[in-house]
Amino acid sequence: MGRRSVRVILPHVESSPPVEIARASPGAEALRRLVDVVAASIGLLLLALPMAWIAWRIRRDSPGPAVFRQSRAGRDMRPFTLLKFRTMRTDVDPYGPSPHEAGDPRLTRVGRTLREYSLDELPQLWNVLRGDMTLVGPRPLYLEQAREWNERQRLRLRVKPGLTGLAQVSGRANLTIEEKLELDVQYVLARSLWLDLRIVVRTIAHLWRGGEIYEVRYSKSEEVRGGSNGSNESEPRAGSPSSAER
Repeated sequence: MGRRSVRVILPHVESSPPVEIARASPGAEALRRLVDVVAASIGLLLLALPMAWIAWRIRRDSPGPAVFRQSRAGRDMRPFTLLKFRTMRTDVDPYGPSPHEAGDPRLTRVGRTLREYSLDELPQLWNVLRGDMTLVGPRPLYLEQAREWNERQRLRLRVKPGLTGLAQVSGRANLTIEEKLELDVQYVLARSLWLDLRIVVRTIAHLWRGGEIYEVRYSKSEEVRGGSNGSNESEPRAGSPSSAER
């Protein structure tokens, strides 16, 4: 299966990392936080009944809690508890390889639909309201992963993790982890409210279409995945961003 081409919406950024990244002005940060609070509050109010119905459907579909909780790395490596709707059975390893197709037996019936349209991420509006996350930024990954990143890749920790990000609208499942981390860094280097708006608009378009959620290949060093049991030639280790409930 051939990989789809990926169009990045940012100008080229040199590969050598800068020594310092200028912090956004207090005014810009205050405006971004205001947008986060207003958008998350409106979203939670408007989606309260649909989210309650989703939680009810999850509980009816399979035993276990409706909301999945997991520790993730926030800005400057500060840990926080990420929230999302549970999409997998409770008797599977939440740190195992991520499902690579809708037919993965670890997924619940409701979970397949939630993942298809990223509805499992809706509880993260609460993370945004709390200030753990922001609307747009690098997706939150595991604390353990940062130890494996190089200096440039760690620049992604200079900002809060986001509900959506540049990698999610520039290829998503067709990207390797190395490509996603580089896009995260490019976002940090070019971060602006205008860029955030463009990413939000493209995210809405992606959600409307659905799909593109199951990774073709985790890393550049890994073979293309195949089979229905989630196995591959070189599976990502536990705690990777390709983990099951991510």
